Amino acid sequence: MLQEANSNYKTIPPTELIITEEGRIYHLDLKPEEIGQTIILVGDQERVPTISKYFDRIEFKRSKREFVTHTGLINNKRVSVISTGIGCDNIDIVINELDALVNIDFEKKLLKENIHL
Repeated sequence: MLQEANSNYKTIPPTELIITEEGRIYHLDLKPEEIGQTIILVGDQERVPTISKYFDRIEFKRSKREFVTHTGLINNKRVSVISTGIGCDNIDIVINELDALVNIDFEKKLLKENIHL
């Protein structure tokens, strides 16, 4: 639930948006600048390197439990491939945390003015 910060914005309480001390979204362990504009989701974490081997360059790799992320470039386009693990619950976590990475200002705990769907 969003709480009023002032008449124009709503802050997001820490129980609704868990950000680590390093500024990373909790489950994916990613910062907003660590994802590409194009994101490929796969179930099994072993599929991530199968896809990222086709990147022209891998910028970084991150892993936390079943969530594995590789972000890199294909034809100068930034792409991320992320594993979701098994089950609908995990897919829900990944999609919600990706939404937060794109649409929430982590420092202010506010929705950005321009929301991307």
